[in-house]
Amino acid sequence: MPLALLALAVSAFGIGTTEFVMMGLLPNVADDLGTSVPTAGYLVSAYAIGVVLGAPLLTGLGSRVPRKKMLLLLMALFTIGNLASALAPDFGWLLAGRVLAGLPHGAFFGVGAVVAARLVAEGRQARAVATMFLGLTVANIVGVPAATLLGQHLGWRATFLVVAVIGLTAMAALARLVPTVPVEAHQDVRRELRALGNRQVLLGLLTAVFGFAGVFAVYSYLSAVTTEAMGFGESSVTVVLALFGIGMTLGALAAGPLTDRALRPTLYGSLGALAVVLVAFPFTVHVQWAALVMVVLLGGVGFMTTTPLQMLVMNKAKDAPTLASASNHSAFNLANAGGAWLGGVAIAAGWGWTSPAFVGAVLALLGLAIAATAGFLDRGQGRASRVVAANQARPALADATATPDGAGSLSDGPGTSSGRSGTLSGRPGSPSTRSGTPSSPSGV
Repeated sequence: MPLALLALAVSAFGIGTTEFVMMGLLPNVADDLGTSVPTAGYLVSAYAIGVVLGAPLLTGLGSRVPRKKMLLLLMALFTIGNLASALAPDFGWLLAGRVLAGLPHGAFFGVGAVVAARLVAEGRQARAVATMFLGLTVANIVGVPAATLLGQHLGWRATFLVVAVIGLTAMAALARLVPTVPVEAHQDVRRELRALGNRQVLLGLLTAVFGFAGVFAVYSYLSAVTTEAMGFGESSVTVVLALFGIGMTLGALAAGPLTDRALRPTLYGSLGALAVVLVAFPFTVHVQWAALVMVVLLGGVGFMTTTPLQMLVMNKAKDAPTLASASNHSAFNLANAGGAWLGGVAIAAGWGWTSPAFVGAVLALLGLAIAATAGFLDRGQGRASRVVAANQARPALADATATPDGAGSLSDGPGTSSGRSGTLSGRPGSPSTRSGTPSSPSGV
């Protein structure tokens, strides 16, 4: 794997840290800015809104910009957004800073995935994309817990200042390690939009929305589940979140080679396994060691879905994959918001702290159903394409085996059915006449 993937992974580490750290800093932000924790929760939604809006908008605006330059511009915007968050004088400015920091998220991963796939040989693209995503998973093991502790001891503003420094470091790594990847001559916004309208791309995005929502239905309330259902103290929340991050990393490592080998089976298997883990989770949550194992498994099978989904939309978008790739991250953030909301509805209905797991299982099964439908339609389309190709090949084959005077027709008898070669070499003893049988036209 080229060193350029390290620069992409460092960038993903910074993005993952700022995306998830706000969940642990909400009480600190609420106290400092004089607001309630539920109101401070809008800061999580603000980042997600930035991702959903920024992915198609920035990708479209930068469709003609060289890939390396685009990555640098997006990381610069990310750095400015985190710096603005650190210096925000009140809640309104912090809300705006979070939207600004979220805007480049989807576009960066969309462009970065395309660049990563082009840096490696055929058959290793999924592993390259998974390597970039490792930065996102490592952020949940190291970045988010460390940034949360930093914010609790030095203030939440220090956290966003550190993330801004990570952004500057990532820009330096991108400038130094990523080679120049030009935009294709035929690439433009209209072509990207047409690719986004592909039925398989749309079904892939829907799979991400429903399937990955199952993960966030539980992950959004994992802190409360840790203390209220598992019986751990508040000091253990960071450890449980880190275990979830370890599972995500293991899932990303496994997803790369599996997706390169068999994309759709990997997607089906990960979504099916996710549903099974979510159903089992409430029954193991009261046994602490078993609950911790299930947290790791949840992170692992949940994140195994991301690489095949990313490669699926890129492959089906064909030669205009950037907008589809970026929109996939909009879909993941819609899954974030939708899964958290539906999990909260289950808790508010009095079904218990573990009830979001059953909601998540239903969402994962819906995602699996959509993915299976897409696979069925894709196979049908593939069979139809092969039939059309075969029908088109038959006249060409007949033309290739015929000569102007009809000497090469299959009914001309021995010594002549080998086409022009039989006519030119029809003397006694030649290969075409010695056997006395017509040679096969399959070699034409």
